Amino acid sequence: MLNRKYRFHSRGGVRYVYQKGKTIRKPKMSLVFADNTRGFTRVAVVVSKKVEKSAVGRNRIRRRIYEALRLNFEDIPKKRDYIFIVYSKDLVKMPFSELEKLLGELVMEAKVCYNKENG
Repeated sequence: MLNRKYRFHSRGGVRYVYQKGKTIRKPKMSLVFADNTRGFTRVAVVVSKKVEKSAVGRNRIRRRIYEALRLNFEDIPKKRDYIFIVYSKDLVKMPFSELEKLLGELVMEAKVCYNKENG
């Protein structure tokens, strides 16, 4: 699990990212990201009841994503807030390597998008 410091602690921060952030969409999940002034990265994972009815399934998806992010945390650009929104319950059964690849694609696309708008 990702360290508590790097997760959101209130809805206010999440609301700010939704309002001011940019979105990248893939078929199974999307990423909303925005810069922050805190000096470190924060991450949230959102899994709706529409995706998976059982709390056990939603939490399993959430834990798998947090673990993949923890293992690859050094590759994530710093001083940003990220919200991963899950659209597919296939992530429960997806091999971990594919999940890491999907997350990596989203983060790299966010990095490219950020670099385009800044110069």
